[in-house]
Amino acid sequence: MNAGQKRTPVWAAISRTLTADIAEGRYAPGDKLPTEAELSARFGVNRHTVRHALKAMSDAGLTHARRGSGVFVAQVPTDYPIGKRVRFHANLQKSGLLPGKEILSCETRASDQREAEALGLAKGDYVHVYDGLSLADGQALAVFRSVFPADRFPEILQYIQDFKSVTEALKACGVEDYTRASTRLTAKRATATQALHLRILEGDPILRTVGINVDPQGTPVEYGTTWFAGDRVTLTLAQDATP
Repeated sequence: MNAGQKRTPVWAAISRTLTADIAEGRYAPGDKLPTEAELSARFGVNRHTVRHALKAMSDAGLTHARRGSGVFVAQVPTDYPIGKRVRFHANLQKSGLLPGKEILSCETRASDQREAEALGLAKGDYVHVYDGLSLADGQALAVFRSVFPADRFPEILQYIQDFKSVTEALKACGVEDYTRASTRLTAKRATATQALHLRILEGDPILRTVGINVDPQGTPVEYGTTWFAGDRVTLTLAQDATP
């Protein structure tokens, strides 16, 4: 080495090596990288040096950390159409992903002002509330809340537990079709609870959609709010999300 030649910092060399591993397909989008301990052993350095390398990769958008899970190769965001007919399973299947749902809670309670207005109820009228987690290929994509008028759909929570699908639950309640009457999009920061479910950091960017679905007669059947992990989805506006 020439006297005037600068040495590459060890952390930078590690970052380049791992970046090359990703580029050459050793780690695919969504794959988990080895742990800090494993990388420290591989490169013969301390964890601080490994952490520096991983931070550089994160800053470059190559990886992202999930609290309690590790560091993962960044995925190409999933295109998620928002249109007249929004169907979670159909949207993900069109993208070649395996959709999944996890039920977080189901309860019946009095409606608040916003829920009542959205569903055409009086404040305090009872509603069924379904909180859940939307998955794409087993990875958390979004947390959501669906609110339904309890008087009209007395058994919908049982159907949701049976089918894990709002569309199928509404069909079981006699609503064969429904469409999106309105959708509002807002950029937000993840709360501690949302971050925990989505395996992101508190304060990370998320996209919130608030929508009202109506039956063929125009009567509201569902008031829904969804919080998408900001780096895992690209919301696209379509005239009709599904045929």
